[in-house]
Amino acid sequence: MKERIKLIKGDIVEQEVDAIVNAANSALAGGGGVDGAIHRAGGPTIDEECRVIREQCGGCPTGHAVITGGGNLKAKYVIHAVGPIWKGGNFNEDNLLASAYIESLKLAEEYNIKTIAFPSISTGAYGFPVERAARIALRTVADYLVNSDIKEVRFILFSERDYEVYLKAYNEL
Repeated sequence: MKERIKLIKGDIVEQEVDAIVNAANSALAGGGGVDGAIHRAGGPTIDEECRVIREQCGGCPTGHAVITGGGNLKAKYVIHAVGPIWKGGNFNEDNLLASAYIESLKLAEEYNIKTIAFPSISTGAYGFPVERAARIALRTVADYLVNSDIKEVRFILFSERDYEVYLKAYNEL
């Protein structure tokens, strides 16, 4: 399954894939980092679709994901995954992070998405240690792909440091 996982240093909003994943907040409100970049690049239709989801569901709980159209992005869809805020590692953070990836992949299959790009969920403002998050993300995705028709999963890492951390974890898979 490793051959279906790609690591790329770059900007997730530039990816030409079926769906990109947003490291969203539970209010689906568009914040900073990846979330803000996706909302800005995707335009107002993403905000509007998120507003509808908020009205219908009250947002998106940690460890879950919802899907919207891609707006002005090259990707057809945006999957908004809510990862955990790091609280020291004793508050189920690992399982909640893995769940955010799994729920995103389940939505991808439901919408017949064959190519998907993930950021490093929860490692920015939410403070999840990148080394730990990379191992969880890559192992979770690799395990999921065993029984999946998804053709390619990209991890788009914005910084050189994050790319190097993910590369090390990838090589240890």
